[in-house]
Amino acid sequence: MSNYFPSQVVSDKEKLSLDYGLKIGKAIESEWFKRDSGTNRFASNQNNFHKLRLYARGEQAIQKYKDELSINGDLSYLNLDWKPVPIIPKFVDIVVNGISERSYDIKAYTQDPFGVDKRTKYMENILADMKSKELTDYAAEAFGVNLMSSQLEVLPQNQDELQLHMQLNYKQAVEIAEEQAINVLLDGNRYELTRKKLNYDLTVLGIACVKNSFNTSQGVKVEYVDPANIVYSYTEDPYFEDVYYFGEIKTLPINEIVKEFPELTEADLKELSNQSHQTTGFYNRSLSESTNLDKNQVQILYFNYKTYMTQVYKTKTTSTGASKVIVKDDQFNPPTELLEANFGKLSKQIEVLFEGAMVLGSKKMLKWKLASNMMRPKSDYTKVKMNYNIVAPRMYKGKIESLVSRITTFADMIQLTHLKIQQVMSRMVPDGIYLDADGLAEIDLGNGTNYNPQEALNMFFQTGSIIGRSFTSDGDMNPGKVPIQEIQSGSGGQKLASLIQTYNYYLQMIRDVTGLNEARDGSMPDAKTLVGVQKLAAANSNTATRHILQAGLFLTTELAECLSLRISDIIEYSPTREAFVQKLGRHNVATLTEMSNLHLYDFGIFIELTPDEEEKAMLENNIQQALQQQGINLEDAIDIREIKNIKLANQLLKLKRKRKAEEDQMIQQQNIQAQAQANAQAQQVAAQAEVQKNQALTQSQMQLEQGKSQLELQKMQQEAMLKKELMNFEFELNLKLKQMETEILKTKEKVKEDRKDERTKIQASQQSELIDQRNNKKPPKNFESSGNDIMGGGFGMNAFEPR
Repeated sequence: MSNYFPSQVVSDKEKLSLDYGLKIGKAIESEWFKRDSGTNRFASNQNNFHKLRLYARGEQAIQKYKDELSINGDLSYLNLDWKPVPIIPKFVDIVVNGISERSYDIKAYTQDPFGVDKRTKYMENILADMKSKELTDYAAEAFGVNLMSSQLEVLPQNQDELQLHMQLNYKQAVEIAEEQAINVLLDGNRYELTRKKLNYDLTVLGIACVKNSFNTSQGVKVEYVDPANIVYSYTEDPYFEDVYYFGEIKTLPINEIVKEFPELTEADLKELSNQSHQTTGFYNRSLSESTNLDKNQVQILYFNYKTYMTQVYKTKTTSTGASKVIVKDDQFNPPTELLEANFGKLSKQIEVLFEGAMVLGSKKMLKWKLASNMMRPKSDYTKVKMNYNIVAPRMYKGKIESLVSRITTFADMIQLTHLKIQQVMSRMVPDGIYLDADGLAEIDLGNGTNYNPQEALNMFFQTGSIIGRSFTSDGDMNPGKVPIQEIQSGSGGQKLASLIQTYNYYLQMIRDVTGLNEARDGSMPDAKTLVGVQKLAAANSNTATRHILQAGLFLTTELAECLSLRISDIIEYSPTREAFVQKLGRHNVATLTEMSNLHLYDFGIFIELTPDEEEKAMLENNIQQALQQQGINLEDAIDIREIKNIKLANQLLKLKRKRKAEEDQMIQQQNIQAQAQANAQAQQVAAQAEVQKNQALTQSQMQLEQGKSQLELQKMQQEAMLKKELMNFEFELNLKLKQMETEILKTKEKVKEDRKDERTKIQASQQSELIDQRNNKKPPKNFESSGNDIMGGGFGMNAFEPR
């Protein structure tokens, strides 16, 4: 049988034949198990991976060290502890545990037209609300009507905030359902344990593989695949995107084969049992005990083979004008004149996946069929995804490099140095004592006894003192005047120091090659090294192993995408559909309504990795600086810390700072306006107070003037009354005066008249007397009184003076 792969440019019928599958299986067997120079590709990989795993466990073979130290294979003079120094396990554990502790979240985004249209409409509604914010606020305030299309309490202020809102806060119910469905499948298959194995393989072997499958009884299964047991087509792509077959070697007991392939007869099983014994020379399943054969176990090659098939349809136009489509095989090729009539032909090529199982070293095919429930991206149904996800981040020209493979040479040198240290230590002797017996014989202790060696040693060891004589008993110089002297054996000290330096050199070489420096491997750092320098060194160490972390995340992402496609199979075909949906419903009842149409959506799967300590520290430093500068509020800092995506967290921090600055500026402007309004109001109040004061003063003055007027009026009234009374009095007085004057005048006139009458009388009497005097010729007569009618004439006031 040919060792080459059969041509893919054959009919679909031939590809479905068992003989075609057998050719594929034998070609894979020839490529991986054919011995050209004493070994084969599969055994070489397996031996190499086995050696790396032993190094990673600190259990590597010690024969090379014995050969290095032996002389013609003779080790009889060496008494050494050959157990390897477990240096590499420490570095492996640091890398694997550090990567496995990094948590992540699986994010699903709808990328089908319906989901994209829903997301676009949501954005358009927010944009419309952003543009009409003033109108909606006025309507809500004036009329109590909500005109907003979205139901957001706080609208984004610009395009950047809108983009961030869509990434952080917007999530369709179907996306939440998809994320929960993927997590349920991963948890159900205990993927966290599998993930640790994958990280270990990536660190030790440089390659990791995981398999997903679907069957109607068990649903979706996620299985770890040992890279030592896989086969694949040649590729130089570290992500194995261009391979067209994957395979896995499994050693199964006969009873498991019977359960998996119940159509096998007793003769077939007997043939398989004999075949397992015969193939041990072709493929040794055990590295350490290849002679211990077990006829009840059989090595089976399970493989996926990717090819293409042609879908052909015959179209026919019915008498009513409708079109009828009939499925045909790829051999359908009607005559041209028939096609030009009422018939037509439609065809397209699509990728397909075949599943096969073959007993190694035989021509027995246990299975060859077109794979059921193939995973096809809904964006392109012509493509198909393999059941295996595999990655080798440091592969070049098909050769795989790992972290452990870089340092095995230095680990060997450390082990040899360790053995040399043991050898030097075994040959080192302690410091001794030289005792001069003749010098002791010349010493007399003065009590009649001589100084014997035992007493001298006891005195020396207990007190550190010795007794000696400078001269002998004959008076000569005593050459043994110091009878006890120390013998220092320093021949091995320099060798030991040199070996320790060599040991540390190769240990440092491991650190340099792997990038795992003292800041990360748990060694005691230099006391003089600054904390910032240590953190920077630890961050650089994380960068040196980042390719392993990214490879593990790639496997998780690819597996999540495959599970996303498998979920459609569960919902449409699996009997466990109801149990699966109810299991999701325990997390979120709202997703139950979305689960019924989940298979109609197309999702993009992304991994959101939790930031490491250095990234957290940088983000926290930014947050603390923003808080100290009062660039953000405490609530903003809490929201930012809850975001696992560092890039989005920093974007949110920038937007929060920008919004806080705008709010502070707005508050400052409001304060200025409020101050201006307060000043204006104060001025207005002062003016009003001044007006009121003036009004009060005016009113007071008016009241005062009015009072004055009233007083003046009252005064005038009083004066008028007084004047009136006075005038009345004056009038009465004048009247009385007038009356008195009149009376006086009357009296005066009367008196005057009386006096006139009296004078007339007097005059008449005097005239009579004159006449009488003349007639009688009497003497002149004095008519004046004799002093009684004046104050003089002897009349005074003396009579009235006191006596």
